[in-house]
Amino acid sequence: MNSLKEYFSTNWAEMTTQDWVGTILTVVVFCLLVVVYVYALRPKNREKLESYKHIPLDDESSDSGDKNVG
Repeated sequence: MNSLKEYFSTNWAEMTTQDWVGTILTVVVFCLLVVVYVYALRPKNREKLESYKHIPLDDESSDSGDKNVG
């Protein structure tokens, strides 16, 4: 059991700036994903999100800059 505890131990004093940035970024992204999942999976938001489900397939609303000049 002691070797398992040593394996998961962290020496906070020897962490470099890159280690801190990576740790903080990982925690922030995890928290944002939890917020998005909770928002998207709430039954209260179902109708609002269902109304947007065809947006990627809607060709008429996109303005790509191509004009058919006749």
